[in-house]
Amino acid sequence: MNMLLLAIMVVFGVAAILTMIRIVRGPSILDRAVASDVLLTEVMCVVGAEMAINGHTRNIPVLLIIAAVGVFGSISVARFVARRDNTAP
Repeated sequence: MNMLLLAIMVVFGVAAILTMIRIVRGPSILDRAVASDVLLTEVMCVVGAEMAINGHTRNIPVLLIIAAVGVFGSISVARFVARRDNTAP
């Protein structure tokens, strides 16, 4: 079980580092928005894996809040980009 937990931590840690690099380097706002959605999804997967490994469901409200933040953030960025594209000459 400890090897499984270590493997999960390594895989998600590497994925989070690569995602943070994409958020920082970016070149466009859409790249950063997609990377932030991926990072939120990774956090949700880590919380879900922790719940599965420890056999509890106490973090389900946290998962719902993280999912809502991701959806509303994506909608906000999409509206911002669409509005910016419409005002261009």
